[in-house]
Amino acid sequence: LFKAAWATIAQFGLVKFHGDTGMIAVLHTWGQNLSLHPHVHCIVPGGGIDYRGQWRPVKTSATGKAYLFPVENLSRVFRGKFMAALKKHSSQEKPFIRELYKTNWVVYAKEPFAGPDQVVEYLGRYTHKVAISNHRLRSVDQAGVEFSYRDYRDNRAKRMKLGGVEFLRRFSQHILPKGFVRIRHYGLLSAGKRTQLRQLQSALGVQAPEKKEKKNWKQLCREHLGFDPDQCPECKQGRMVVLQWLAAVRGPPEKPWNPQVATGK
Repeated sequence: LFKAAWATIAQFGLVKFHGDTGMIAVLHTWGQNLSLHPHVHCIVPGGGIDYRGQWRPVKTSATGKAYLFPVENLSRVFRGKFMAALKKHSSQEKPFIRELYKTNWVVYAKEPFAGPDQVVEYLGRYTHKVAISNHRLRSVDQAGVEFSYRDYRDNRAKRMKLGGVEFLRRFSQHILPKGFVRIRHYGLLSAGKRTQLRQLQSALGVQAPEKKEKKNWKQLCREHLGFDPDQCPECKQGRMVVLQWLAAVRGPPEKPWNPQVATGK
């Protein structure tokens, strides 16, 4: 998915700018109801560096709108590149592959109406987020787990209750393999092009953003999740106070765990 997306953007950038563009891709694997819905959000600069090392911005049309690449063409090329990779790594039968080619694929693309800062801020909320946040959990009991979600078919807030096993099954689908990188940088935004990017910013008179103060997890919860970890979960008025921090135990337990003893049976 990552490779096909970047190969598509890089190809269009080479044709339009006769050079290199860039991309930041963020992987999401879940839908609102915890279903498996893998997709990547991509932030692409409004231009590229040509073969002479000069910045070439996207030209604005007579209507005042700037289109990076034709969306219909992006969809077809992405489908071709993804399907080529799928055929290479999949053992699926050829009729199944042919059926996928008959379907029109859609690459959703639009300019950031509120500005690029808002786009980065929006995606930043999900970079280290799990499939479901605590504030969406409504109840947990012997019958299962109830949580809120938004149904995008009618854009309404709804609730769903799943049995404990099914809830864990859905949640576990979104645990990434060890070492898997959720956020990836390509082209002129990659780590290998950092010097070139700084030179380009200097030439364009763009000041590189200063590193923001690192916030702890409590600040992030309050600002982005609307959840205060220090608020009493019962009365919603009192403030909880940390009395002691327990050191993390990374070794195995001293005695083998016996489920019969643990459950009192």
